[in-house]
Amino acid sequence: MKIAPQGFPYIVVLLVVAAAAFLIEPLRFLALPFAALASFVAFFFRDPTRHPPSDAKLLVSAADGKVVDVGPSASDSSRQQIGVFLSIFNVHINRSPLSATVAGIRYTPGRFFAAYREEAATQNERNEIDLLDGDFRVTVRQIAGVVARRIVCAVSQNDRLERGQRFGLIQFGSRTEVLLPRDVEILVRVGDRVKGGETAIARRP
Repeated sequence: MKIAPQGFPYIVVLLVVAAAAFLIEPLRFLALPFAALASFVAFFFRDPTRHPPSDAKLLVSAADGKVVDVGPSASDSSRQQIGVFLSIFNVHINRSPLSATVAGIRYTPGRFFAAYREEAATQNERNEIDLLDGDFRVTVRQIAGVVARRIVCAVSQNDRLERGQRFGLIQFGSRTEVLLPRDVEILVRVGDRVKGGETAIARRP
């Protein structure tokens, strides 16, 4: 399986430690745990191929995980939002919900509450990406969690993204929100499991 490049430094370090421990008799008992940890990190950074639905009006999830929030946006009363919590067992690659141009990127430093908590959306470190298709605007908000605390955004303003295309990831536990116009039809509800780039979360007019 493909592994996101951000994972290789962690994997290499862990494998080197595992190999060194194996070669040093008193530390040999540590070799297996470090090798197992390297395997888990490779699993965490997995980057599977995803196939968006054929209907171009369907917006897809920006992340894998569990839907924890559906309703009016607390930060923008003119829009609604869908929040997805990513555990350490979910794929953490972020993908564009629609084919659009990156109209703006805003990074905000903040705290590191557990990403499933409601206050994480407004107080945690986060990165917002505005996506514009004509006059149709969607914002994807990457929110760091309590572990590792690193947001990766691999796009720049004016870049063109296709629906389901990778644009970044969050290490390790995290939350991703999609802010949508009021007139879209929401297709998911709290408790649903979604796959980034594949599961339809809304239908645009």
